[in-house]
Amino acid sequence: MAELLEIIMIVSFGASWPLNVIKSYKARTTKGKSLGFLLLIFFGYIAGITSKLVNDTYMAQIDQKWYVLFFYILNFIMVGTDLLLYIRNRRLDKERAREVSAK
Repeated sequence: MAELLEIIMIVSFGASWPLNVIKSYKARTTKGKSLGFLLLIFFGYIAGITSKLVNDTYMAQIDQKWYVLFFYILNFIMVGTDLLLYIRNRRLDKERAREVSAK
């Protein structure tokens, strides 16, 4: 039951990440984004993944409970993608600011 509740939490929390990544890609700006928040979530997923990998009980049943780790990794990849887009968008913001100041 605990694993089911954990999956519900991870899926619920992670359902917004694909939409957030698409929004970041299309927006081409960091306005409205928080690097600190993204990093906090990113490192939280690292802790969650690591907790599964060092849990002997979980690892003994990984063939039956692989899906828990899968959702952690999927969300980690989504947040990582959003972080990369943040870096791209920050560069684009700086380029736009240089163009405006050059005029």
